[in-house]
Amino acid sequence: MNQAMPHRTPEALLERLKHRDRARLRIYIGAAPGVGKTYAMLQEAQVLRARGVDVVAGVIEADERADTLAQIKDLEVVPRRRIEYRGTVLEEMDVDAIIARRPQVCLVDELAHSNAPGSRNEKRYQDVLDLLNAGIHVMTAVNIQHLETLNDAVARVTGVRVRETVPDTFLDRADEVINVDVTVEELRDRLRHGKVYRPEKVEQALNHFFRKGNLSTLRELALRAVADEVGEKAASYREREGLEPALIPERVMVCMSSNAHAPRVIRTGARIAGRLGARWYAVYVQTPAERPGRMTAADSEALRQNIGLAESLGATVVRVTAESPSQGLIAFAQREGITHVIFGQSARSRWELIWRGSTIDRFLSEVRDAAVQVVPPSGADGDTAVRR
Repeated sequence: MNQAMPHRTPEALLERLKHRDRARLRIYIGAAPGVGKTYAMLQEAQVLRARGVDVVAGVIEADERADTLAQIKDLEVVPRRRIEYRGTVLEEMDVDAIIARRPQVCLVDELAHSNAPGSRNEKRYQDVLDLLNAGIHVMTAVNIQHLETLNDAVARVTGVRVRETVPDTFLDRADEVINVDVTVEELRDRLRHGKVYRPEKVEQALNHFFRKGNLSTLRELALRAVADEVGEKAASYREREGLEPALIPERVMVCMSSNAHAPRVIRTGARIAGRLGARWYAVYVQTPAERPGRMTAADSEALRQNIGLAESLGATVVRVTAESPSQGLIAFAQREGITHVIFGQSARSRWELIWRGSTIDRFLSEVRDAAVQVVPPSGADGDTAVRR
């Protein structure tokens, strides 16, 4: 018996071809400076580079953060263009040089930045569009308060009017949006220890923009913005593929492990599931290296405690057997219709990432309709991320 094929209009087919052939854009979003956006972006860039991908940094604003600077390592950084303006020499990303260099992937930090007069474009996000139009994949980072439609809301909450903004339509161009997140207390601790601003700015920041209430609201805005973007992209995908619209209940998956950072990830998942009123799963992938008898006593005990914590917070704990963590997590997410995924950011060494690859990167390449949130290890410098 012949099965009826879904109807696709010529416009839908054309849109599908455009999405298949165009350069990809990944955006790392954070609630505030210091959450780890740039750090997360650089870590993924090093994984891609280790796999043979031609990656360059168009502009990285590390602001003397030691951990972030260390992630640049031997990554090629395209020299900035020097522009003289009113007797001062300013430096901006050299879009023409990057296009002439033609890398496969380019990193562009501080997306909302306004370029100096005399630059190719007025805004950096316009530079990114030029790179994408030239066929170069882009990874970029921005804070939630820089989205144009949230400008008034952020000003009301924080008392700070952000002047540099990015139109929300720019997110529509993104193939992946990742929310990078840390707790309010940890972000304030980073600020106190000089990992966000210079010492002379710390007290003012703690008493103004970085007040606890402000940061809690900004985290909520970041989570909702990414979740909304996921929903819109999933709906667009189904329309493009000729599929029926689907009302999918929210389902949260926490990627649980046997390491000491897992409790932070589990608590984040419980909080997100509570806000969404969603069922949530704590999923542990048992690989050949972690079968009974092969794990250390310390790892076995940590796993037992992590499972107990997840159960006490209301999770359905699931143990999946697979050859690799990414394989097991992808299969479970696709099978269960997971809509939100919480990862712990890898604390592995660079060489481990080279040989084994990034679980997050592999997951992103296979699962297109889930929001992904990354929780960095305690004390990591930089921002947290959520993606569509």
